[in-house]
Amino acid sequence: MTNQHPSDVQPNFQWMFQTVSRTLAFGFGSGLSPIAPGTAGTLWAWAAFLVAEYFLSLEAFFWIIGGGILLGCWICGNVSEELGRKDFGGIVWDEMLAFWLVLILIMPTNIWMQILAFALFRFFDAVKPGPIGMIDRHFKNAEGSEAPSNSLQILWRGFGIMVDDLAAAIFTLIVIAVTLVSITHMGWA
Repeated sequence: MTNQHPSDVQPNFQWMFQTVSRTLAFGFGSGLSPIAPGTAGTLWAWAAFLVAEYFLSLEAFFWIIGGGILLGCWICGNVSEELGRKDFGGIVWDEMLAFWLVLILIMPTNIWMQILAFALFRFFDAVKPGPIGMIDRHFKNAEGSEAPSNSLQILWRGFGIMVDDLAAAIFTLIVIAVTLVSITHMGWA
């Protein structure tokens, strides 16, 4: 990094493409959206998933998602440290992996169920009701000093960035499961 103070960094495409971790953290540029970067990252994840499902097996997807979650703890924590911000909104790797997890578990399905999954995931990720908000607040409040972090702190921060999105994915899947059971029980399917 240059001589700039981390909080002076204003992410842009040039800055993002300087490292692989920044490019992944910012969802290949979707996180640079000036409006709702989390939504842009989730839309990017949805589009990438729909293309990738033609080329990847179910097993390969699970490996990518599992590895991406583990790697994401380092990626998100490291880029957050570079920016000097706990959970910068442009870091969307967490949204991408969590939404891929939702999609891999509901697919194949029709476009309406995919839209429902998208809307539910964005609701749970943005509003952070109940336990999701508790998780998010816990990790944001756990950080104290502005001093540079060690590797374990960076990894822990990255885990904090990832885990609330994974909780949003779980809540999304629960609501979809209840919806499908209700629809089946009512005889609408």
